[in-house]
Amino acid sequence: MPKRKILGFALTAGIVAAWVLSKAGAVLVVDAPRVSDTILVLAGETDERPALAESLLHQGYARHVILDVPTNATIYDVSEIEIAKRFAASLPQGQDWSVCPINGLSTRDEVRDAKRCLADATPGAHSILVVTSDFHTRRALSVARQQLSGYMISMAAARDPAQFGTRWWGHRQWAKVCFDEWLRLLWWEVIDRWR
Repeated sequence: MPKRKILGFALTAGIVAAWVLSKAGAVLVVDAPRVSDTILVLAGETDERPALAESLLHQGYARHVILDVPTNATIYDVSEIEIAKRFAASLPQGQDWSVCPINGLSTRDEVRDAKRCLADATPGAHSILVVTSDFHTRRALSVARQQLSGYMISMAAARDPAQFGTRWWGHRQWAKVCFDEWLRLLWWEVIDRWR
């Protein structure tokens, strides 16, 4: 093969690879909320996710919010469940919020735990709007569709520019989150989904 063809192929492959990598952050984000029976806020981040859920509830996307909270987590000597209950009660539509104690450490296990709360808090529900961090939405959608197969699932992406942006190469933190989430997404799709 002549050197010019090899060089042309390498240059084309490099351009294609750069373009694909530039889209890596955007591919992680699914933000397509639909009116649903309930909103499920996944545990993990406690500022942007609940704030987005409150806004979506106020806009009429659902009539009830379920807030996932780890059972064993504490802040100093106060359980996160107690903090979450106080937070929900303080909201203008606090009567429409409930706290779901979860034990699972993975998204899959958390969604399994939340299934019980969904049945208790919103019996007869057929659709769920899941709220999570923007970078986590692609994987969370895949997990929720598998674990909650009887429900219609849509996603709302809570954005925190300090943590992530789709132009991941612009900030060190964004690059770390993008890389980590791609590893988790691939692990889910190749290994955990089939367990």
